[in-house]
Amino acid sequence: MTSTATATVSPDPVQPARRAAGTVVETVAAVVVATVVAAVGLVAFSVVDWPAFNSSNVTRALTTVGQVAALALLGLSVWLIRARKAPRIAKLSSWAGLSGFVTVTLGMPLAATKLYLHGVSVDQEFRTEFLTRMTDTARLHDMTYIDLPSFYPAGWFWIGGRVANLLGMDGWEAFKPYAIASIAVAAVVALVLWSNLVRADLAVLAAAATTAIAVAYASPEAYSAVLVVLLPPALLLAWGALHRAPGVGGWGAAVGTGLFLGLAATFYTLYLGYAAFAVTLMAVIASVIAFRAGGLRAVRDPLLKLVAIAAIAGLLALVVWAPFLLGLRTHPLAGSGTATHYLPESGATLPLPMFDASLVGLLCLLGTVWLVARAASSRRAQALGIGVVAVYLWALLSMAFTAVGTTLLSFRLEPVLLVLLGAAGVFGFVEFTHWLILATSENPRIRIGAVVLGALGAVAFAQSIPHHLAPEITTAYTDTDGDGVRADQRPPGAASYYGDVDAEILAQRPGPRSDTVVLTADTSFLAFYPYFGFQGLTSHYANPMAQFDERAAAIEAWTETTTPDELIAAMDESPWRAPDVFVFRSTDDSYTLRLAADVYPNDPNVKRYTVEFDKALFDDPRFTITEVGPFTVVTRK
Repeated sequence: MTSTATATVSPDPVQPARRAAGTVVETVAAVVVATVVAAVGLVAFSVVDWPAFNSSNVTRALTTVGQVAALALLGLSVWLIRARKAPRIAKLSSWAGLSGFVTVTLGMPLAATKLYLHGVSVDQEFRTEFLTRMTDTARLHDMTYIDLPSFYPAGWFWIGGRVANLLGMDGWEAFKPYAIASIAVAAVVALVLWSNLVRADLAVLAAAATTAIAVAYASPEAYSAVLVVLLPPALLLAWGALHRAPGVGGWGAAVGTGLFLGLAATFYTLYLGYAAFAVTLMAVIASVIAFRAGGLRAVRDPLLKLVAIAAIAGLLALVVWAPFLLGLRTHPLAGSGTATHYLPESGATLPLPMFDASLVGLLCLLGTVWLVARAASSRRAQALGIGVVAVYLWALLSMAFTAVGTTLLSFRLEPVLLVLLGAAGVFGFVEFTHWLILATSENPRIRIGAVVLGALGAVAFAQSIPHHLAPEITTAYTDTDGDGVRADQRPPGAASYYGDVDAEILAQRPGPRSDTVVLTADTSFLAFYPYFGFQGLTSHYANPMAQFDERAAAIEAWTETTTPDELIAAMDESPWRAPDVFVFRSTDDSYTLRLAADVYPNDPNVKRYTVEFDKALFDDPRFTITEVGPFTVVTRK
């Protein structure tokens, strides 16, 4: 007699462990493939004497060829997956295609320059300076100020510094290949994560779309781009951990979410804040749903997982934040001029990319419709939708915070919004196509037409990326690099004399550059050579422990001294280590420095002003004065 009773089967604890181990192995393999593809591609691009991107269309044409080849590999991967053939070749094709796409899209337009997008101008100056610092030392030291721990999360820069050391490269020179390779690696890691969350063919399509959008809109800030491509699958992972029936697992997903937030904490504080906000919003929604289904006891599960996620992220954050937190015991924070004092026009309005007349706008519109239509039935739509809602809530909070004199820099979340809506658009396109095929009795022409339309759209957007990044690419060719060269073959700027300035300083102060503090208004000098600076570019990039405004006031006070003795006494009485070297610009009667002040809420938020030192202040045996091109190098003995 056969029993009709159904036995309760306990979940096998070995299965999640095996799956996690398999994911780790697959991730490592994907990272290796991406690293090899990026390295081979970048080396191949560097051995040919290409014309500058801003004066020739040759590299643009070759970029398109490379993009089509990469997209073809991704298409092959999708076909093999759907045909259930050669799964290993399908994976390798997807990894190679995705990393190759990143490499050729960024590497080929920049092939004739050693600088990355935006050269060493404005924000890219302090990023290059940070990588130069982390190349010079493995300590989590501030990029500019001596004896201070790093304020900005050093994770991406620390890894880059170790890579530069391994390759025997200067930090500024390693910036471009490291930035491109790190985005390529992040893209394939995101693909592996997608593959564990959605159907394999959908994973390839979603990863390809979000990677292309991230390259177009986030790549100038490379250390944020690596998080942008990971955010959509990470939010799916978080929702899978938090929104479950009580006692039905999800702890592995919670650990993964905690690891992602920890990574964000070590790379980029703003994205940590947004991701933590989105995950917390998910936990609140999951708790409300659980309460309605099972009362207070059911709420415990999502809240416990949220606590576990926060604990894991907090422990990882301490890896880079511990020195700064310990430093707070002895170093007061500046009261104004922080990094959040910036409100461009895009930060004063809500981003609505779904109404843009572009391919990305169309994809975002499709994604918006899909998110609304599937909000009640798709966990993917729920996760991505909560992420989108979190972006808009963050933007509104940022605008509200302007009333108390600060912002939340919401404009920097636009790439996040684009990749979330872009991923949703991919799922919407696939579902709409499937519906259309069914509605036409599976007409093969409809299927072929949808594939052709999708492929042409992918190529059209891909080849538009260099045009979208044209200003940043052009700056990489017009800025003078650390070798004193402009890659567009035009006369270099004053930075071409930096090598001579460095040689003069080393002649006067032999030993490690990190033992010397330099005061200069030409702060890009510190991006190429790891001297410490007495004052940073602006207060918005400065360590809040450095007391930027007080240092500026001290410099102005030094200009008011009347004798060398008074100047030296004033410098020695400074609460900070005084400059060992000044690198000035010179007029007939004075040496000048161009300084900066925070004038938020104005836009632009920085005011430049010039201070002048009487040349007689340095007419003393205790100073050595040398003219180097447009610079005057004054070294204190």
